[in-house]
Amino acid sequence: MKKTSTRLADGRELIYYDLRDDTVRDAVDRRPLERTVTTSEVRRDVLLGDAVAIASHRQGRTYHPPADQCPLCPTTGDRLSEIPDSSYDVVVFENRFPSLAGDSGRCEVVCFTSDHDASFASLTEEQVALVLDAWTDRTSELSHLPSVEQVFCFENRGEEIGVTLGHPHGQIYAYPFTTPRTALMLRSLAAHKEATGGENLFDSVLERELAGERVVLEGEHWVAFVPYAAHWPYEVHLYPKRRVPDLLGLDEAARTEFPKVYLELLRRFDRIFDGRDGGKEGAGEPPTPYISAWHQAPFGTLEEFDGVSRDDFALHLELFTIRRTSGKLKFLAGSESGMSVFINDVPPERAAERLREVAS
Repeated sequence: MKKTSTRLADGRELIYYDLRDDTVRDAVDRRPLERTVTTSEVRRDVLLGDAVAIASHRQGRTYHPPADQCPLCPTTGDRLSEIPDSSYDVVVFENRFPSLAGDSGRCEVVCFTSDHDASFASLTEEQVALVLDAWTDRTSELSHLPSVEQVFCFENRGEEIGVTLGHPHGQIYAYPFTTPRTALMLRSLAAHKEATGGENLFDSVLERELAGERVVLEGEHWVAFVPYAAHWPYEVHLYPKRRVPDLLGLDEAARTEFPKVYLELLRRFDRIFDGRDGGKEGAGEPPTPYISAWHQAPFGTLEEFDGVSRDDFALHLELFTIRRTSGKLKFLAGSESGMSVFINDVPPERAAERLREVAS
């Protein structure tokens, strides 16, 4: 992997990640952009104890542009985009319309491929390995910023999820606090450790799932399963079998196997509803909308979680879709949105069975 860091016309950082070590990246951003001004602010909800990012400048962000005006495609001739070069393998850059900025953290965009009509599921294993390298490198770099406490790499896929740019891409949020969802995990981890005299909750969950009926896919170093209390109709958690706190902790064997396992998982998601494999042309239901989210241990202090260290946390990826059956979506209505109590119409055991049925 070759990494080349440069600056866009408005001062934002852009980083090329290339498969070839001899690739030269010296293209200049020719757009007449003024320096980006953001109004991001993090406010605490004193009743719930969580945080809300107020970012009014995002109202003006790019919204469903035609394919020939996509800002994530490479620059070609006089059609200038966020990527100055005429080609790329993987690119990461600071979001022009960030939810978090300055002392409130940082937001980045990750472009998985220059092919506008592709999807993550249509990438090669070599390309996925490069994306994994980019996620890992950004996690390392962002963790050293003084305002950052947790790094979150994720992909939203599909207009049903709220995606406004059709180009295959993901995002990285670098939060100035430990997110509420991670804090819940850490509290459960601490309580279990105390109640069992030191047992790790993540290890216990993984051991139970490996012995059960909800395993979807298993390799030598990774296992994917539908969790016992899945919130979403089709939800899969992907864990490395050796517990590590973050992407930096993965050994070479796990990193090598990841692309094959993850691509198979994504392709099965596209086949759940007889959709088109990887977003390429074909008949049937449109590609499955999903959210794919990496959960990593915070880099800040964990003093409030008694007896828990970073090494107790287990890196894992959660992949889920809001589609509950062909042509129907799962909406977060009264119980979910009002009280955070999910109601799942698809039994996790049946979801796991279905995901095994659509294996390649």
